[in-house]
Amino acid sequence: MKKLDLIYLCTIIGNLCGIPVRIFEGTKRIFYHSIVGLPVDPFVVHQAQALQMEDHISYYATEHFFFYGIVCAQNTRIVIGPTRQIPPREQELRELAFQADVAPDDVAAFIAGMKSIVHMPLESVMQMLCTINYMLNDEKKTLGDIAIEDSIQQQITSLQEQQHSQKAFLEGFSEPVHSQHNTYDTEQTLMSMIQKGDTAALRTWIAHAPAIRGGVLAPDQLRQRKNTFIVTATLASRAAIRGGLSAEDAFTLSDSYIQTCELMDNSVQLTNLQYHMVLDFTQKVEHLRRGEHPTQLTIAVSNYIQHHMSETIFVDAMAKELFLSRSHLSRRFKAESGETLAGFILKEKTEEAKRLLRYSDKSLTAIGEYLGFSSSSHFSRVFKKFASVTPGEYRQKHSK
Repeated sequence: MKKLDLIYLCTIIGNLCGIPVRIFEGTKRIFYHSIVGLPVDPFVVHQAQALQMEDHISYYATEHFFFYGIVCAQNTRIVIGPTRQIPPREQELRELAFQADVAPDDVAAFIAGMKSIVHMPLESVMQMLCTINYMLNDEKKTLGDIAIEDSIQQQITSLQEQQHSQKAFLEGFSEPVHSQHNTYDTEQTLMSMIQKGDTAALRTWIAHAPAIRGGVLAPDQLRQRKNTFIVTATLASRAAIRGGLSAEDAFTLSDSYIQTCELMDNSVQLTNLQYHMVLDFTQKVEHLRRGEHPTQLTIAVSNYIQHHMSETIFVDAMAKELFLSRSHLSRRFKAESGETLAGFILKEKTEEAKRLLRYSDKSLTAIGEYLGFSSSSHFSRVFKKFASVTPGEYRQKHSK
């Protein structure tokens, strides 16, 4: 098929679905079309990994559950995305803008553009890919013929201890034994860990996880696993809410995991994903509940900071959202946490800076700007105050 035909085809598809479309020859992008204005193409963040896929039809899933559909015809690849069924939160888009090296002055336009992309379930994107694949490869495929790539697992699994725990979890859930219904105690144990944000206890429990057997929820084994996964996601989201995670965050996370679960085609993938889901909920609650005696106010403040991590956080704005006066909020927070609100905000930003310094290649200046510091020197002073070393020294010490 001639290149001009591909450009025409991709232009029509992009206009029809409202999602950006690209054409690559090898690793070189030769065409891009989007009816949505984006100062930077977000695909640059995942391009190197996604273009390694060689199946005629495949997809790439990001850590925020955005999907890119890919059609491969010899050295040519057509990439559609990003999209997802559930609208993203603004903080997720700010993180994506940071990963894509969007200039600070263009972040607002980038976020507005991303919000304008049509939200679409992956199944609908895959139907489009089947059509394109037929035109390019003269091959008729349906959704049932497409192998589901477990790319989410590759991104989530980054630490050795998680891989070890994952293996133990698989072994614990792979061979059901004992009585017909022995899940209640296990369920209560897991939900308690999520609610408390106790990741250390969760990993210990997983290493010695009992084999369990729930009731029969479906006649088909795969459907049984999916139904069990959905029940677990529902319970985990409620436990996380009781632990302090905002309902919006918990339900969005649960919906995203359930949508991903429905696309998987074997039990091993589902068990892996279930482990990561439980750990994900637990870690999010743990982050909010740091401190010996977290209160409703300190958890609410932590939630607010996480939702505005990439902005300059003003106490007045926080107080307004929490329906308190600035002075009352500051006094209550100091009384309940033992530290000043301003200091807590800067400490939380320092913790996020540590993560970015360890696991990203962004410059110190870019990280400081992303976290809302007024200057590189301000970022360095604050970081050294709470981490006892400069950002550069920290990165050098913890570099991979």
